[in-house]
Amino acid sequence: MRTATIKRTTAETDISLTLNLDGHGQSQVDSGCGFLDHMLTLFAKHGGFDLNVACKGDTQVDYHHTAEDIGICLGAAFKEALGDKKGIVRYGHMILPMDEALILTAVDLSGRSHLTYELQIPTEKVGDFDTELVEEFWAAFVRSAEVTLHVRQFSGSNSHHIIEGAFKSAARSLRQAVSIDARFADALPSTKGVL
Repeated sequence: MRTATIKRTTAETDISLTLNLDGHGQSQVDSGCGFLDHMLTLFAKHGGFDLNVACKGDTQVDYHHTAEDIGICLGAAFKEALGDKKGIVRYGHMILPMDEALILTAVDLSGRSHLTYELQIPTEKVGDFDTELVEEFWAAFVRSAEVTLHVRQFSGSNSHHIIEGAFKSAARSLRQAVSIDARFADALPSTKGVL
């Protein structure tokens, strides 16, 4: 099974995270932020990943360090769980409707970190969560996971729907990309021979 356990302790956060890429969408998430818990829970469900996250962060300041550092840990877990990447599909994409919102994500497990982020979130907050932290989360994730991720919004007026659509779409894109292609189970999907 492709699993990883990541522990990260800084002056700002103390995080323990476990990931199983071949799970059943089960999760136990306690980030200290209800909205982020919701996003990570549905990320696990739609990705088919088993995910446990426990974070104690400096939430008396805001959720910036919590969101960014969980993104770092989740990315590191994906990188570790993928191992040598033999047999993976590598690419994944999803256009996902969330009521009035329509979100596209596309991912390449390339070993190269890049984020193109094109969400236009109309409010500064959802609950007590700063919506600008969505980009911080995904930027941290792609740097740590060493993947390319494009996130694009075609429509949407409700901030919650836009963000939720992005997390669900990214989960389903990653689910496709990490899946094993049985025909090429012992091969890397690259003409360079490395990813």
